Amino acid sequence: MSQDPPMTRVPFFEGDEFEFPVADQATAEGVIAMGGEITVRSLRRAYGLGFFPWPVDPRYPILWFSPPERCIFELDAVKISRSLRRELRGARFEVRFDTAFDQVLEACASARKDGFGTWIDDRMKPGYLALHKDGRRDCLSAHSIEAWAGGRLVGGLYGIAVGGVFTGESMFFRETNASKVALVALIERMRERGFDHLDAQIHNQHLDSLGASVIPREEFQARLTAARYNDCRLTD
Repeated sequence: MSQDPPMTRVPFFEGDEFEFPVADQATAEGVIAMGGEITVRSLRRAYGLGFFPWPVDPRYPILWFSPPERCIFELDAVKISRSLRRELRGARFEVRFDTAFDQVLEACASARKDGFGTWIDDRMKPGYLALHKDGRRDCLSAHSIEAWAGGRLVGGLYGIAVGGVFTGESMFFRETNASKVALVALIERMRERGFDHLDAQIHNQHLDSLGASVIPREEFQARLTAARYNDCRLTD
């Protein structure tokens, strides 16, 4: 059953030319704004401030979130199970970056599970595709991390790099451990290239099992501000 969005008064936007309030003005549930369109302009503005869209229900306008607690991965604290270590030592999966962003986005939208908390509907997909095609500007860009096996895309994730922070949006898998292999490859790449942390947005038990932790909004915002314009590049 769909959940009604919170009724606390928040700014309502139209179009994509709007200014968000500051993060500490979010509701207790983390809603910072409502409405507007998901475009390159609005996505760049939101992620640069640490906010993200979350369409809770297609009957309602888009909600933009700044949760009171943020789930993150410290890059040296990922938990790798024995079975996943065996998988990483093997050669079943080939991990690629940015070769099939549209396919990863569509797979995440279809799966709607094993993800970072985002439900992807038709209002979201064109904006993220356009952001990926728009490339890296102002230290912000959209990327896909893909696990391939036998020439097939079998798992992966997509998200937004903002300076030295990567915000993971959603994951999917078609073969066991495929998305986890992609996640580990992403974190290894981030560590090599000087990123600060991986933002997983909303905490859940699956992320906890992989070593995620939770920090308050104030700490997340401070770390994002410090890393916002770091020249960290996920891809060359």
